Amino acid sequence: MELFDDFPSMGRTDLRDLKKGIDLAFREFSRENGEAIEGFFDPLMYFMVWFEKLLMSAPWPIMILIFAVLAWLGARSIGIVIGTIVSFLAIGYFGMWEDTMATVAIISVATFLCIGLGIPLGILMSRSNRVQAGVTPVLDIMQTIPSFVYLIPVVMLLGIGKVPGLIAVCIYALPPIVRLTNLGIRLVDKEVLEAAEAFGSNYRQKLFDVQIPLALPNIFAGVNQTIMMALAMVVIASMIGVKGLGVPVLRAVSNQYLALGLMNGLAIVALAVIFDRVSQQYGKRLQKHRQGGHGV
Repeated sequence: MELFDDFPSMGRTDLRDLKKGIDLAFREFSRENGEAIEGFFDPLMYFMVWFEKLLMSAPWPIMILIFAVLAWLGARSIGIVIGTIVSFLAIGYFGMWEDTMATVAIISVATFLCIGLGIPLGILMSRSNRVQAGVTPVLDIMQTIPSFVYLIPVVMLLGIGKVPGLIAVCIYALPPIVRLTNLGIRLVDKEVLEAAEAFGSNYRQKLFDVQIPLALPNIFAGVNQTIMMALAMVVIASMIGVKGLGVPVLRAVSNQYLALGLMNGLAIVALAVIFDRVSQQYGKRLQKHRQGGHGV
């Protein structure tokens, strides 16, 4: 017992020095490279500002029509289209239109970034067990580490604003699309691949004509999860200057405004349901089309 009683104090000074060393090293890194990193992300910031202003400045009837058309093109379901129209009308009626457009802007950009990065990375993992073994622990950390922990270095490097918020959202939302793309491609039946090889298919043909089409259910499940996790980060991202529905929710928590928090929370839920249903239905239709094209 005496050994364990003394144990916490033995390395206390060394631990304090280690923490100070890490803090000083990162501050020095931020001072030396902060401007270069900010410059690298400037085009993304300009695009996000432009896209957000575009959504906010467009007349609301036109925006609702656009959302309805996109819902129809994705889902081909009258019920989902009507639900989309009613949801956005309710959002506008309760005075949450601008916050909702800001949220749609950042979630859309984050989702496309996660898809653009996640699907190629998932394909790379499916081709190599070594890559999978190296990337999987990183994905585990991204999913499990508390969001406030990685907000600290992001804010220290880039300050507060849209780009740090977008990076935080992408860190949290990227793992599902990577994991499920990898899983979907690995689950493709080997006999199907052998048949494709027998017909003279090269690597590119097997990937784009066989593996990815058969993996679409998993890939679109990953897209759904990415969207849901991005929306779950809306409130946390609002703490570092990201406009949207998270700001009034955060204000409601701070001031105990139940109605304000509930209404904006329901608006986030409505967006989540719309994105989820449309992407799910589009994935199912695309899969049926692929199967029909292959004569399945």
